[in-house]
Amino acid sequence: MKVSTREAVVEGTRPAYNTQYLAAFSASMGAMAVGAAIGYSSPATAAFRCHNSTENDTSGDLYLTEEERGWFAGTLSIGALLGCMLAGLSINNIGRRGTMLVSVLPLMVGWLLIGLAENLAMLICGRLLCGLCTGISSLVVPTYTTEYASKDIRGALGSGFQLFVTVGILYAYVLGTVVEWRLLAAICAALGLIFLLLAAFLKESPNYLLAKGKEKQARKSMQYFRGQTYNIDKEMAELKLFLEESCKAKVSLWDLTTPYILKPLLITLALMIFQQLAGVNAVIYNIIIIFKDSGINMSEDVSTIIVGIVQVLATAASAFLIDRIGRKFLLSLSSGVMSVSIMALGVFFFEKSQDQEWAASYLGWLPLTSLMVFISAFSIGYGPIPWLMMGELFYPSVKEVAGSIATTINWTCVFIITFTFEPLQDALGDYGVYWLFGSFCAINFVFCVTLVPETKGRTLQETTAYFGGPGPE
Repeated sequence: MKVSTREAVVEGTRPAYNTQYLAAFSASMGAMAVGAAIGYSSPATAAFRCHNSTENDTSGDLYLTEEERGWFAGTLSIGALLGCMLAGLSINNIGRRGTMLVSVLPLMVGWLLIGLAENLAMLICGRLLCGLCTGISSLVVPTYTTEYASKDIRGALGSGFQLFVTVGILYAYVLGTVVEWRLLAAICAALGLIFLLLAAFLKESPNYLLAKGKEKQARKSMQYFRGQTYNIDKEMAELKLFLEESCKAKVSLWDLTTPYILKPLLITLALMIFQQLAGVNAVIYNIIIIFKDSGINMSEDVSTIIVGIVQVLATAASAFLIDRIGRKFLLSLSSGVMSVSIMALGVFFFEKSQDQEWAASYLGWLPLTSLMVFISAFSIGYGPIPWLMMGELFYPSVKEVAGSIATTINWTCVFIITFTFEPLQDALGDYGVYWLFGSFCAINFVFCVTLVPETKGRTLQETTAYFGGPGPE
């Protein structure tokens, strides 16, 4: 059959990547708001550690005990747990875009409570509400991005979530050095308003629309993401067939034991658990305190900002490499280097406990160097990839349930590690805590090398078929 010149050109046209990158940027502003909430803990906790108030001081600064500081840092994770559960329900009822818009409300109320806080209760309520948005965003943004992204740039777009989290953390670190904690809360809240404005212009996920029987709207959405000159017929037909197959195999919680569902679920849960057992959030939440305790000569604020910059650059490098090198290699590299670097930090604190003067004179460079390497290794692999693979591994019929379970497990681990960080320091010593984290990273390395599959260049259908489920014809 003769094909017209116009048809030949259309079928050979590449997708419009610019539109997809723009959508990823808008959605990832939610991740930046999340990052600011995470990064806020470090300068705020350092402020709460000091007795600043005097008889002539009317600033209203608060002093928190060690246990209270643990609750302040950890309650973000409790809110995130609740957010994960809500997101699992809402993304399938009000859509991905609708869920992102709704998540801004608790974030703004949370920052208001923190900024006006007069006691620990207001601080904790504010952190819980900010955590609610954090948990929702952790599920909905990666899910949304992996659903509309073309497979050859899905890794880069998916890593945008973690990249913007690190930018948000750096944002809080930098501004936390020049403004007090109340004003910092207001400045962090501004990111939520920007996210709300950008998310209002996003197109809904074509997967969600098609799953809801809105085929005409799904085609419009897919055409928008692929470009007006791109022929979407083949991709839409494959997606429609895949969703129909997944609907026929609609599962309950009991059906999560089906091998092609259980295997990727267990791998994702392991990735989420190992991500947190590395101790990265404990380090980020308490980074100023870590530098103070190390006794290095460099300003804690400067050291913190340097680590934050390194984190952003390493995550940006991951976005560039993830679709070229692959997920498995980067995860293995990440866990191996993390193990060595965090154990090296433990070596410094051990030597400091033996001879403080000698450690400061000969190993004073080690805390900053170790943390820079540790954060770089985390950011290039274990930061973005578990969130990306959560969207790549799950079968559509269990995406809401499985995604909610995975993010809940992740934030449960965040809470446990963050809340127990200072008590663990007291029980094991500084060096003992970091050697414990390093041991988990070493086990993680073995897991990545032996059990984690490669998903680079595979469609969601092909990944499902890899685990023995229904796939493309």
